[in-house]
Parts: sequence; structure tokens; C-alpha cells
Amino acid sequence: MSYPVFAVTVDLVVLTVREGELCVLLVRRGIEPYKDRWALPGGFVLADEDLADAARRELAEETGLDGPGGHLEQLATYGTPDRDPRGRVVTAAYLALLPDLPVPNAGSDAAAAAWRPITQQGLAFDHDRILADGVERARSKLEYSPLATAFCPPEFTVAALRQVYEAVWGESIDPRNFHRKATSTPGFLLPTGHSTEGEPGRPAKLFRRGDATLLNPPILRRRTGG
Repeated sequence: MSYPVFAVTVDLVVLTVREGELCVLLVRRGIEPYKDRWALPGGFVLADEDLADAARRELAEETGLDGPGGHLEQLATYGTPDRDPRGRVVTAAYLALLPDLPVPNAGSDAAAAAWRPITQQGLAFDHDRILADGVERARSKLEYSPLATAFCPPEFTVAALRQVYEAVWGESIDPRNFHRKATSTPGFLLPTGHSTEGEPGRPAKLFRRGDATLLNPPILRRRTGG
């Protein structure tokens, strides 16, 4: 019995918050197809390679980053027959959430690498769809999990955490209500006993992520429409 032959790739939706804006890591392709177009970092999986290992390797090869040190999870698979002009290619997409990092260095077959706003459109292949799915996954998970802390350094203020929610959700949040919810949700935040120093205004308490895997009650974004 014969089976169809097709290639497997990995693509990464790598998100961070830079200067109060949700940004995605993109590479400008240096080769065809879609030469000079922006795309998500990724590439072909080697025959003896696990998918997650391939994702980390491709991120390092194309951007100079050593692999996600924050949150990494498989997002979805995409296999529309004509999604890649080179032939039948199925991709496993990964979502990575990271604290703000330096500007990446392009390598491998990427001509450039940069953090770009998530509003970037016209990406190569079907990467617009994959990016939209990754952003929506991140937005949804912030409601029910402590995933927002993946965008923060090990110690952070409640105000800095609120700014992550505002950047990811694209909406303003009442500071007092958020502070009350974040600090009263069991297992979400743990005080470090430290405070900010050398900044204008009163010192702010520093927190770290607690051991909760689910937020109960959740921190919900506003819902619009009918």
C-alpha cells in the first residue's frame, strides 16, 4: 500500500510586549518563495527531530535567539493543500510568550528579523491566519490562567502586569479593580518582600508568579457586540 509523501514544518508565533504594545517576531524571507516578504520564523522538521526541538532550533537559526525561555505550547496544525507553492506541506504552529528581548539577529535563510506590531498584514504563506489564531489563543488564556506573567521578568509590579493585559487585550483596565482581582486571586501572585527603587513616586511592591495553573475567579476582558 502506498502513502502520499509530504513535508512537515514548524512555524512560531512569538509574542512579547514592547513599550506597551503587543509585538510578534517576524523574519523577512531571503529566498523564494515569497522572497522579501515578512513571515513567521520556522522551517522544515528534520527526519530524526521532535517537533518542539525543531521549533527551538528554527528560532535560533533564523533569529539568533536561543529558544523560548518563557512559555511555549503547540498552537495548531495547518494543512491546506495549496498553502505552500513548493508542494504539499503540513505545519505545526507553536505559540511562545516571552518577556521583552533585544532585537533579534537574522540568520539561516532570513534576510532580517524584527519585532513588529501584531497588526502587520500581508505575511507569506498562510501566516496571517496563524498569527491571528496565536493572538486569540494568548488573549483567551490570559483570562483563565497566569500566562500573563510569561511576559514579565521574574519580579514585577501589579501595574506592570496590568500593562501586559492591556497590551494583549487592546483595552484599558481600571487600575484599582485589577489590583484587587490580581492580588486576591488564590495562587496567582506571591509577594517577594521587595519594592521598586530609584523610580518616581512611592515604591511599589514586587510580586512573582504563584503556583496556580488556573485563575479562579478568572480575570475577564470586556465583551462587545451582541
